[in-house]
Amino acid sequence: MPWIQLRLNADEDTAEKYSNWLSASGAQAVTFIDAQDTPIYEPLPGDEVVYWSNTVVMGLYDASHDMDKVINYLKGIHPDKENMHYKLEQLEDKDWEREWMDNFHPMKFGERLWICPSWREVPDENAVNVMLDPGLAFGTGTHPTTALCLAWLDGLDLEGKTVVDFGCGSGILSLAALKLGAKKVIGIDIDPQALQASLENAKRNQVEDRLELYLPKDQPKLKAEVVVANILAGPLRELAPTITEFVAQDGLLALSGVLENQAEELQTLYGNWCDMEPVAIKEEWVRLSGRRVGA
Repeated sequence: MPWIQLRLNADEDTAEKYSNWLSASGAQAVTFIDAQDTPIYEPLPGDEVVYWSNTVVMGLYDASHDMDKVINYLKGIHPDKENMHYKLEQLEDKDWEREWMDNFHPMKFGERLWICPSWREVPDENAVNVMLDPGLAFGTGTHPTTALCLAWLDGLDLEGKTVVDFGCGSGILSLAALKLGAKKVIGIDIDPQALQASLENAKRNQVEDRLELYLPKDQPKLKAEVVVANILAGPLRELAPTITEFVAQDGLLALSGVLENQAEELQTLYGNWCDMEPVAIKEEWVRLSGRRVGA
C-alpha cells in the first residue's frame, strides 16, 4: 500500500516530544535519523535513547490520511509554528511492517506476561506467553501506550470476566486478557485488516473460540467487567458515550493513547461515568484508569 512520510526537524531535546506528536496525529511508525541518514532503532526496555543535535523525526502515514489536518495539529502545538520545518513525501509501496519486524524481540510486561514474536523462542515456558504476529495491524507492545495497558491487564484478576478491547489492532490486548484468564473478549476496530490480524493471532494462541471481533457498525450491546481503549485522544473524546456504555456497574475502564497535556480534559470528560485517575509514564504518555461509578 502507498504511504506518506512526514519529516520534522528536531534536536536532542525535542526529538522525543515530536515523536509523540506524530504518533498522536496518526503516524503508523516513527523513525529518527541524523544528517547522515543513520537510523536509531528502538532500544530494549530500560535502555536510554540518545539523539543527535540535528535529528529528523519521520512519521509514516497511510496515503489516505488527512495530512492537512496533521500539519494544522502540529502547528497548533509547536512552540515556534511560524518556523516549523517539515517535509511531506510520497513513498513507494514497500513491506515496511515486515522489514521492521526483524527487530521485534520478546518483551515482559508486569509480573506474568510476555509478548513473543511468533517466529522466536519463548523466554519463559512457565509465564503467560502471547505469541504475536502483527501482520498488517498496529500493536506489538513496543509503544508506551500499549505497554502500559498490558501492565494494567497483568495486574488484574481477569478469571471468568468479559473484556472489551476497543480499537483492538493486532489483538495484542485481547490476547493478553484471554491468556490471563478472561472468559471472553470482544474486539472492535474500524480496520477490517486489524480484525483479520486479531483472528490469526487468536488462532496462533488457540483462543479464537473466546474472541469475538466486530467493526463498529456491527458491535454488540453488552456490559463487560473490563474495558480497555488504546486509541488516541481525539477518538476517545468523540466516542466517550459509546466506550463507557460497555462498562458494567463497578466495572473497570482503561484509556490510553493520551499525551500528558490531553489527560486532564479526558479525565474530566470520562469522570461523568467513571472515577478516573491518570497514571503517567515516560515519553509524555498517560494511561487513565478507573471504576464505573454510575448505573
